[in-house]
Amino acid sequence: MRHTAARTRRAVLRLTTRWRESLKEATRRPDRGDISITTVIIWVAAVTGALVIAGTIAAVIARYNGNLNGI
Repeated sequence: MRHTAARTRRAVLRLTTRWRESLKEATRRPDRGDISITTVIIWVAAVTGALVIAGTIAAVIARYNGNLNGI
């Protein structure tokens, strides 16, 4: 039981220390080069478009599979 409590205290201390360091760094350098919301929107749209195209191709192949065997 003591070992678990000691490990928990050490883990909390490490996390707290890391959290404080991160906050100091964020205060010191507010623009850390994070991805902008525009970039995220563009990526989501691109992936969605690719999935729609792939799904359409799969549906067409499944529907006309018998007709495409001779090609």
